[in-house]
Amino acid sequence: MTPVTRHEVLGLYRKIFRIAKKWQSASGQIEETLKEKEYIKNEAKSLFRRNKNVTDPKLIKQCIEECEARIEMGLHYNIPYPRPIHLPPMGLAPKQGRMLRHQEKLRKISKPIYLKSHDEVS
Repeated sequence: MTPVTRHEVLGLYRKIFRIAKKWQSASGQIEETLKEKEYIKNEAKSLFRRNKNVTDPKLIKQCIEECEARIEMGLHYNIPYPRPIHLPPMGLAPKQGRMLRHQEKLRKISKPIYLKSHDEVS
């Protein structure tokens, strides 16, 4: 990882924790605010730890873009949780037969950048 990239990643990590510190839930309830703050912190820790050994510059750039997109989406909608995605036609159909590869390809293409780190929605 280059020093510039390292600086950028650490800056994003600090930015997320600053956002979590100031976070207010949309409902304004203290319990929800505390749960959302904890979610933001835990999500950041787990994703940054999972990706700490990534060395490919393209993958690092994708992770940075995903992080920035999730920050912007969370601040814009005032919801820290991932936004729902639009699945392609036949996206929720049973995975079987000849269409399996095609369905998998459609699912992969349709997943927005801010959800690349999340597992498939079942």
